[in-house]
Amino acid sequence: MKILFTKSALILLAVAAVASSCSKPQQSQKTGITYNNKNNGGYERFRQTHPSPGPGLVPIEGGTFVMGGSADQDVTFDYNNVRRRVTVPSFYMDETEVSNQDWLDYLHWISITFPDDRELYYNALPDTLVWRKPLSYNDPYVDNYLRHPAFQDYPVVGVTWDQAQEYCSWRTDRTNENILRETGRMVAWKDVGGGGKKGAPVAATTSQPFNTDIYLNGQMKGAGVDGKKMMPNLSPNAQAGTGKGGKAVRPVRMEDGILKQGYRLPSEAEWEYAALALAGNTQFENIDDGKMYPWNGLGVRSAKSKTRGLILANFKRGSGDNAGVGGYLNDKADITAPVRAYAPNDFGLYNMAGNVNEWVQDTYRQTSFEEVEDFNPFRGNEYTNKRIDDASKGQYAKDKYGKPIKDPAKSNKKLKYSELLALQGQVPADPNAPANATANGVPGTTTPAGTVPAGPLSPKNSGKAYSPDFRGEKDSVNTALYGTTTLVNDHSKVYKGGSWNDMAYWLNPATRRFMDQDESSAEVGFRCAMTLVGAPEIYPVGKPHYSIKKAKAYKAK
Repeated sequence: MKILFTKSALILLAVAAVASSCSKPQQSQKTGITYNNKNNGGYERFRQTHPSPGPGLVPIEGGTFVMGGSADQDVTFDYNNVRRRVTVPSFYMDETEVSNQDWLDYLHWISITFPDDRELYYNALPDTLVWRKPLSYNDPYVDNYLRHPAFQDYPVVGVTWDQAQEYCSWRTDRTNENILRETGRMVAWKDVGGGGKKGAPVAATTSQPFNTDIYLNGQMKGAGVDGKKMMPNLSPNAQAGTGKGGKAVRPVRMEDGILKQGYRLPSEAEWEYAALALAGNTQFENIDDGKMYPWNGLGVRSAKSKTRGLILANFKRGSGDNAGVGGYLNDKADITAPVRAYAPNDFGLYNMAGNVNEWVQDTYRQTSFEEVEDFNPFRGNEYTNKRIDDASKGQYAKDKYGKPIKDPAKSNKKLKYSELLALQGQVPADPNAPANATANGVPGTTTPAGTVPAGPLSPKNSGKAYSPDFRGEKDSVNTALYGTTTLVNDHSKVYKGGSWNDMAYWLNPATRRFMDQDESSAEVGFRCAMTLVGAPEIYPVGKPHYSIKKAKAYKAK
């Protein structure tokens, strides 16, 4: 009993010590100022956490691997995926391909948000005519594949690279909006549009739909937007607000760690790394066995007793064999299969081989392996800046859909504020200007002397203008020759993975093909990814670590 009591006492003391340490207010390590205190300026600091993935995503712990290393042959003689060692940072990736139901959700949102915009809805429709073949009776798929409930869990196809980009942006905004409404930081769903009345229609409470960038810039707040559980505003400049007891409140900021990073297409390196899933073959930083496919072994059939002999992915086994023999179909599919069909790889990702090829973010170049970086390799950068609409308020310009307007970047470095505003047709406020003086329609502003003219800025002594488009850097192919000497230009995008209509060779994660970004196919779909911020280690349990000491508290004397 004595021993048990001692152990219990030690546990209670430990819990009390942790509780007391947590109750102590945090301080700045450099100034000693206490955080989260409205009486000393309201400096804020939030608990540092490892962000959770957005809906549908699974974490992929990054690391080094040999990109192109799983390819054992080059049947196309393209010499376009030469082995090179690269490092992929940790990130999140969709567990499955985007399905028809997912796309129908997107179309439904467009129809209720912009009911009169026929062009927007039409442009978001997949091209179901991709099923038509001159000598094949696939017309039933044209009418049924996207919308019939029998295919709702099948991967969406007929989607261009451009359409996939729009879907990623839409998904980001809907996810963040849902987080804010479900947690009370914005007006709850049940109160949107109808004040909570039964049967009230769900409609936007503002003149524009939610956009993450616009919201974070403080351009979406006030009556009809603010929820009942807004973040407390500790700034001494804050005015009494809508919080309990008239306390000052504010919208969510990026620093709060509540909103998710943007959904996007994975890079080619991320996709190939995630498909191989070598983490399942790794022990103490040693890879026990390589892979040719997302599963172990050189074959394409299951070796497990319950599924022995079954094909491990949905692909074309041979010419004229898309399904196998009636009575015992080899891969249980003739065209595509449900997005959760077949076993996932060691990262928990489904159909990283077969079913449908998948768009990735990269612009195709045969020589990418010679020119990309070895850390987080990617080819396709197009640098943009959000256009400033009102310099006096720091507001972004918006298009008719409530999205920020983005312009090509003018410089490769942070500009002076006066330079930035001058490039965007704005000027900073001049406190010495007469009250009626205006510039660019902004009262109380004048054009400062010595501002740079609008136009591209180049690094000092570079001798050439800065280009915000790095997709074709170091590439000698002239886009004017597209269609004459080459089919590759800056609109050529990579897709990977093999499909229901491809031979087994294309199931190898190292293989790569390309298609124009505004083209689509019945064999190409996509899945989304998301950048992981913070520490890269996702599975720290059972692994050695250096201890991190806490900073000593400062006491003013």
